[in-house]
Amino acid sequence: MADVPENTLVAAIQPAKQFAVDSYRLIQKCTKPDAKEFRKIALATSIGFFMMGFLGFVVKLIHIPINQIIIGSG
Repeated sequence: MADVPENTLVAAIQPAKQFAVDSYRLIQKCTKPDAKEFRKIALATSIGFFMMGFLGFVVKLIHIPINQIIIGSG
């Protein structure tokens, strides 16, 4: 490692150091959500889960008969 120039090491370490500084700054600015904000986020997440589940159910519901027509009942 003695043959590696120092500026190469600095160039390799600098992005990681900047990332650590930026991450620390972000964590310091983050706040815990209050009850109202938490309920709003939980509701939006629940609606998203429900919609994705319903969409998957509809796709599966449509796919089964089409698959039976194409492949046949065997």
